[in-house]
Amino acid sequence: QVQLVESGGGLVQPGGSLRLSCTASGLSLSMFSLSWYRNAPGREREIVASITTRGGSTIYPDSVQGRFTISRDNAKNTMYLQMNSLKPEDTAVYTCHAREAVVAGREFWGQGTQVTVSS
Repeated sequence: QVQLVESGGGLVQPGGSLRLSCTASGLSLSMFSLSWYRNAPGREREIVASITTRGGSTIYPDSVQGRFTISRDNAKNTMYLQMNSLKPEDTAVYTCHAREAVVAGREFWGQGTQVTVSS
């Protein structure tokens, strides 16, 4: 059974940092492009970071550029999202996503982890 399990969410003050982790079981992440998404009430789901299979390329939207960093450790079958200089508008459920890097590849989602930025 394939599972993606996030951890590391929680409550943090504005300006603080959190690191999210997403560990896979039942598959090897090395063959997958990886992303982090977030959902906030009243807002559309937003992709906040993506990384290629070997980590050679990353993409961020302007809203998190320079503050968030996505990384991967294929040996540990884990991906990370380092979030710095957090703002209240970063409050959301963060979910990891894996897409197999082939035509019509499989994709998998984690269950999500809550991040709340508040004083």
